[in-house]
Amino acid sequence: MSFRERLESTTRIASTRPIVQLQKLGKYYPRASGVFGKHDFVRAVDDVSLYVRRGETLGLVGESGSGKSTLGRTLLRLTEATFGQIFFDGREITRATESELRSLRRRLQVVFQDPAASLNPRMTVEQIVSEGLRIHSTDPSTASRHARTATMVDRVGLPRDRLGRYPHELSGGERQRVAIARALVLDPDFVVLDEPMSALDLSVQAQIVNLLQDLQDELGLGYLLIAHDLGLVEFMSHRIAVMYLGRIVESGPAHRIVTQPMHPYTRALQAAETSRDGKRRPGPVLTGDPPSTIDVAKGCPLFARCPRARAGKCDTEMPPLEEVVEDSHHRVACFDPMLDPTP
Repeated sequence: MSFRERLESTTRIASTRPIVQLQKLGKYYPRASGVFGKHDFVRAVDDVSLYVRRGETLGLVGESGSGKSTLGRTLLRLTEATFGQIFFDGREITRATESELRSLRRRLQVVFQDPAASLNPRMTVEQIVSEGLRIHSTDPSTASRHARTATMVDRVGLPRDRLGRYPHELSGGERQRVAIARALVLDPDFVVLDEPMSALDLSVQAQIVNLLQDLQDELGLGYLLIAHDLGLVEFMSHRIAVMYLGRIVESGPAHRIVTQPMHPYTRALQAAETSRDGKRRPGPVLTGDPPSTIDVAKGCPLFARCPRARAGKCDTEMPPLEEVVEDSHHRVACFDPMLDPTP
């Protein structure tokens, strides 16, 4: 998607209501420690609020261990939130029972990182793709499930002769197409794409990106795209949120996050990657390792690594995620945001 096309698409989508919305969501994992079994908590996701509209891609980026995948799983209710609220299509589902969720499951789907691990090796492609239809009784007859499965396989660009094959008989790109077909055969409204390109060759990545964008345009899908590759997220997303140690530190329209990132962490991510022209963008260098997500210090989570940190301020107060430039929809959690455009 070109910059102009993404901008036009973003403007059109902005008038639609969110299909998914999170409010102050948190996921803490208890961890026993000490001789008396005292429990500490790993703060995998901490006070996150975001939304995704119909037909929109929200890119979620950050280093490994930043909490991106945990956020995706918690949003889908594959793991339970510790606090906060999850809304789907205007309905709160945070504490919905499994029976209440059953009717919603088909509308909320996921494509995982490694199709070789997420596909059952003992099932054929047809069995894998049609399994959801059988579970949800969407198509009661075997003939109708076969027809719908074959149509979905066509849609994702797989030859029909792959229907009788097993995952190990397919290439990596073909396995990911099967995973996409399995997710979309139930006609969902929203899909979490959890690092869907990381296990694929570059040439195959481009094909899958184009496929996902075509399917989004055709079906009006909302995507949460989880990735560590800022270049990929830039290409696919309408908006981008940057996550660090379980918190959103910057969010806004994709073109603003890419051309004028304001948070030192976002600029450090950008500087660490090689751009499409083979050059690296200048940016701050973060020193040291990320702090613990167990013994969480006061203040900004980036304080110990940030070259712009101010003692007495950044180490004692948590900067709010707020708009710096009026009406830009660009929010940053930093007391000293970087307002100069990147070269």
